[in-house]
Amino acid sequence: MWSVPAASRRDASTSEPGAARPVRDGIALGLAVGVSGLAFGAAAVSSGLSTWQACALSLLAFTGASQFALAGVIAAGGSLLAGTAGAILLGSRNTLYGLRLSDSLRVRGWRRPVAAVGVIDETTALSLAQPDPPAARKGFWATFCCLYLTWNLSTLAGALGAGKVGSPQAFGLDVVGPAAFLALIWPRLRAGRTERAVAVAGAAIALGLTTVLPAGVPVILAAIAALAGALASPGNGQAQARSS
Repeated sequence: MWSVPAASRRDASTSEPGAARPVRDGIALGLAVGVSGLAFGAAAVSSGLSTWQACALSLLAFTGASQFALAGVIAAGGSLLAGTAGAILLGSRNTLYGLRLSDSLRVRGWRRPVAAVGVIDETTALSLAQPDPPAARKGFWATFCCLYLTWNLSTLAGALGAGKVGSPQAFGLDVVGPAAFLALIWPRLRAGRTERAVAVAGAAIALGLTTVLPAGVPVILAAIAALAGALASPGNGQAQARSS
């Protein structure tokens, strides 16, 4: 019978909790945010979409903010084309997330289009909060799988019970996603002045342009704050000095 050295046993016992933490956090986040699919399902059907249309949006689009934006445009009397255009514009931020996560996820082959579906606010925030690429990959897939399943089941339940649920906002389900996302990025906001300055500037841009631009555009333009913060960071100046 093979015996395991004491040092190896200690290493395994100390590393196991750390290795399991991204998965545990991803599942918890997926469950917490996924239940807000109830609000989308009810809102979609109340705005005039059918149950199968609401479920198809969650299955194929899978980006909550864009889905709510589309339902809101239709509920306000807008056309499906206008709602779709606004949803696509708002969801285009996920492209930037994909570029940021590409080095950590390193997906190839058939997994690449699957991973692209899962690149959203929550999976990006949890992945970037991890200390290394292996943990980031575990956190990404755990969050994606749990959130995708929970969101779609909740959408179906909300759509079927739209007439009985009443206003989704009455239950506060519409704030679950933003609250969870804020909890994820809070450690980064405490990391330094640059991070806080970028957050404040981004919020100011988005809020200031909300009343004058179509839905989705202010969020995209808020990324200018992140670009300015990257250019103004000390690390960027040191990199330029080394290259010169």
